[in-house]
Amino acid sequence: MSTQEEIPAATLIIFRHGRTDDAPEILMVVRSRAMSFAGGAAVFPGGRVDTADYTLAASLSHSCQDDDEAAHRIAAIRETLEETGLAIGIEEPVDAKTAKEARDMLFREGELASVLTHFGWTLDLERLIPFARWLPRGMKHERIFDARFYLTDTGTGEVQIAIDDTENTRLFWTSAREALSMADRGEISIIFPTRRNLERLADFPDFAAARSQAESIPVRTITPQIVETPAGRELTIPDDCGYPVTSERLGNAVRG
Repeated sequence: MSTQEEIPAATLIIFRHGRTDDAPEILMVVRSRAMSFAGGAAVFPGGRVDTADYTLAASLSHSCQDDDEAAHRIAAIRETLEETGLAIGIEEPVDAKTAKEARDMLFREGELASVLTHFGWTLDLERLIPFARWLPRGMKHERIFDARFYLTDTGTGEVQIAIDDTENTRLFWTSAREALSMADRGEISIIFPTRRNLERLADFPDFAAARSQAESIPVRTITPQIVETPAGRELTIPDDCGYPVTSERLGNAVRG
């Protein structure tokens, strides 16, 4: 019997003020169809936690509960800079030109520590708010991601972004409700965890409400389970983790 490799990962849900109505917008990326996991799907920025992220976490003085948590937040910051060009979680002001230079350097160096040193930046890991943790065991892939989700807020509605031309093919800002509508219309594909998170995010009128709920519900690992119901087999999650929808017909669920 084979054992799946569980890869630590971090994902960042980035809020900004909406442009057309009162609903806040979030940033989503469309993954290349060549990717083995969630190929072609719309997801939030993020990726695996690298060894260099752990090294950097151990070298910092931070308020996280441990270096492992700090490394995940560092990975979320690094992956977001790589994938979108946004410098999130930096104490110092960062303009678009400097963010682009930092992103180019990150591509060359492959780790965040040298970028921080070069630009004299200081990380503010408290700007990333723990929101959820998903570990979808039992999937068809040999490797699965133990992904921690974080919230952060840019505030402004004018944010420059650009695809990385490697893992992703598109970046777009949208409200959570509109992203769900786009998926229902077949304009984007979303996997089961993304749909559940979008449904949860759609309930929030602003970042403050999202943060308040996130801070009131302890994060615990969510592993979807297949259950038999009178209506058929469903993919379900616990009903006490803050999600308004906790099940979906197995045949309808996109599992990556």
